[in-house]
Amino acid sequence: MTDTHEAARPGLSIDYEAVDGIRVVVLRGEIDHDNRDSLKEALLPPEGAPAPRTVADFRGVTFMDSSGINMLIVAHRAAQDAEGWLRLAGVRESVQRVLTLVGIDALIPCHSALEEALTS
Repeated sequence: MTDTHEAARPGLSIDYEAVDGIRVVVLRGEIDHDNRDSLKEALLPPEGAPAPRTVADFRGVTFMDSSGINMLIVAHRAAQDAEGWLRLAGVRESVQRVLTLVGIDALIPCHSALEEALTS
């Protein structure tokens, strides 16, 4: 099942897939202040979803500022509150440096490949 939708603002595209009951949010472009609300909406667990499981596929993300960091924390907490989880997959080196610098990689599991994030 694939549900595709473009983010409201230019610079970031967001697509959705479902793999074995896990919601995969495929991100492409730059994550910044202008599209943080689209990112938040994409990553928040669906309303009433029992134990939401989400993987954010970052293979296409070329840049992320502090707005993206904040939205990842919000989405992670929302998933935990609903007894689910959020994982990141395929984070490019430049974005991974930001995640490591602020300690997000210690809070949210980061995996090198999508398949790894789906099965860990």
